[in-house]
Amino acid sequence: MEKSVAWIDDVTRLTVNTDNVETLLDKTPTLMWEGNKLRGHLGDTHLSHTASILFPEPLPVGKEATLVWGNEHFPVYAGSVVRTGWFEEHFAVENATLGAIYQKHETTFSVWAPTALNVKLYLNNNYFEMKKSKKGVWTTTVKGDLNKLPYHYEVAINGSLIKVNDPYAKSLTANSKESVVVNLSKTNPEQFLKHSHPPFSKVTDAIIYELHVRDATIDGNSGVRAKGKFKGLTEEHTVTKDNSLTGLSYIKELGCTHVQLLPINDFARVDENNPDGQYNWGYDPLYFQAPEGSYATDVENPLTRIKECKEMIQAFHQNGLNVILDVVYNHVYLKEDSPFHKLVPGYYFRYHGDGTTGNGTGVGNDLATERKMVRKFIVDSIRYWLDEYQVNGFRFDLMGAMDVETMRQVRELCNEYDRTILLLGEGWELDTPLPSDQKATMDKSWQLPGVGFFNDFFRDSLKGQLFFLHDTGYANGHGRFIERLPQLVSGSCRDDFGDCKVNEPSQSVNYVECHDNHTLWDRLQNTNESEIEEEKKKIHQLATGLTILSQGIPFLHAGQEWFRTKKGDENSYISGDEINKLDWTQREREKANIRFIKSLIEIRHSYPVFRLEDKKDIKQRLHILSSPAPIFGYLLLGDSEDIAVFINPTKKRFPLYLPSPGRWDKLISNHVATVSSSSFIIGDHSEIEPYELVVLKKSRT
Repeated sequence: MEKSVAWIDDVTRLTVNTDNVETLLDKTPTLMWEGNKLRGHLGDTHLSHTASILFPEPLPVGKEATLVWGNEHFPVYAGSVVRTGWFEEHFAVENATLGAIYQKHETTFSVWAPTALNVKLYLNNNYFEMKKSKKGVWTTTVKGDLNKLPYHYEVAINGSLIKVNDPYAKSLTANSKESVVVNLSKTNPEQFLKHSHPPFSKVTDAIIYELHVRDATIDGNSGVRAKGKFKGLTEEHTVTKDNSLTGLSYIKELGCTHVQLLPINDFARVDENNPDGQYNWGYDPLYFQAPEGSYATDVENPLTRIKECKEMIQAFHQNGLNVILDVVYNHVYLKEDSPFHKLVPGYYFRYHGDGTTGNGTGVGNDLATERKMVRKFIVDSIRYWLDEYQVNGFRFDLMGAMDVETMRQVRELCNEYDRTILLLGEGWELDTPLPSDQKATMDKSWQLPGVGFFNDFFRDSLKGQLFFLHDTGYANGHGRFIERLPQLVSGSCRDDFGDCKVNEPSQSVNYVECHDNHTLWDRLQNTNESEIEEEKKKIHQLATGLTILSQGIPFLHAGQEWFRTKKGDENSYISGDEINKLDWTQREREKANIRFIKSLIEIRHSYPVFRLEDKKDIKQRLHILSSPAPIFGYLLLGDSEDIAVFINPTKKRFPLYLPSPGRWDKLISNHVATVSSSSFIIGDHSEIEPYELVVLKKSRT
């Protein structure tokens, strides 16, 4: 039984919790605040321990009030009224500047807490009173140079006095104990705000490489000094024991255009003072505008994590790599510990009609992105990472739990910049308390131009349905789902090939492996147990090759190019370095396959027909060839050459019928170690080997 409290659950309705309801039914309830009195009357319904009381005018939200009912006195707190349109209209303040805004001689602190009775700033062993605006923004300005000083807010709310960190904190002390004031100009590497971004304009030119900061360099054979840190990804020309490139220089040489970093904002479950003791992917977000402390070489200095994160981004840029951040705006690690929940209880999260917390994300809470101040926080945070860290894109975790309007506003913001900013996300349908027509799911691609979606239709068609361990697809199932291949290689946007998945090819993020679930290699251990290792490698090459050579945006998981394994671990989010690290010794063993993947990437870069922007162009230039099933082939018509791609997902050799007679140069085959100028076919037919992927080119000049 809750303590005896009256909750403002609507603009004119209180819900009272008390064991004494039956003894109060004949008494007149009166609300009292600041010398005011307002009489109410009992609502139509009541239970043994609760009663609804209705009033003729709006109730005093954010003010100290008491309900007097008979001999009982009930403190009045803001309840589910915070989730009403009335509350949004009266308290949302989308143009406010929130957080600690540093200047050399003073810092202004602002925090939104409209239902709090009082908020004080605690800084440098002193309390500072804060003034509340009409819409609930508490503000104070403190004189002096406050750079690197910790602070927090002391908030009087719902009968408690609680300590709260700033949700807009730009840095923190170790393990997120306190927010820290930051002079951001002291964190910029030389020329950081003026340095050049890698040239990139056309979205379908992107090839994304997904990377976890710690995984990238923690291996003992990485040759990196600052292992597992932001700084480790600034080191160039690092090598393994056999002198093979690793880290940043290896990624540059591979040829991808974008590195997508698993979350680098402050997250839970890793002791920043002892980061080798735990492991986390980063999907347990704590603070969204501060870099993760365990990735810094010095967690005691709150500026270090910011500076080293910027140095990493600058190093990627200087090596021709754009940077995408994986962002998690769908949930927080623990709702009750979140500054959002502490500052405005009940506002920032979704709830079912019975008052229980929504859990479509599966982690205990869903952020209510559709509410104005939640949306403002997301848009403010995106702007901050674009301006302060100079990043080039964002991958939205569980984007289907977010709302369409928020994603539209993020896209509109990104369009203001003079660089091409990629937006992509997981458009899965999730059971969150948000109407389906508002969810940013893949079927809303027509409403979200400029936003890409991870294409699970592509993934499952090539390797089998994700959640069925032994299910197979085209690559590992000897040609199963061949009827889907025309849509896949066309960017999943052609209505003449059945049910298209996205509106434009740039919205299809094509992948067969990512940080989630089994790696492709580990899946093949379950789906293709009867094949020998060499055959499994060929199957792996077919799936990865189709990913790179299809219209849309190719997405590779780091280490996929050397058959990355996580030793069968399907969900390695806290499994430790031994499972998750990039194994640079395996990189040494698989140089041939790395060359194959690198060559595929070079082919994609070299021929614009692999990177078409418009579905009309795809219809004109991409044609499906007639081949004996389950051989699949397609023809791309370039301006001066024709390019044919053929795949054989079986153990048998098949005749190969080319689109036209003439000389067809072999650009690549996973059966040929090195393609030379003597690798060509004369005529209009040949053969395709078991588990072979081959790309042929015929010049028209």
